[in-house]
Amino acid sequence: MQCKTKVYTMFDFDQYLGFLAFLSILTLGFWLMIFLLTFAIPYWLVGSALEHFKEKRDAKKAKALAEEA
Repeated sequence: MQCKTKVYTMFDFDQYLGFLAFLSILTLGFWLMIFLLTFAIPYWLVGSALEHFKEKRDAKKAKALAEEA
């Protein structure tokens, strides 16, 4: 007697490669989003706020100097 068992494969090779590509893109997107939300966007916001405050302070100093003269 010969025992015949059918082997089921979940993916063909090209489907496996597509699945790996999908997981890679998903993972890269996830880490890019984490990087942007935790570093790049706060860095940009703080830098622009500091520059805005410096410009206001310099304008105030220039106005005070112009009034003195």
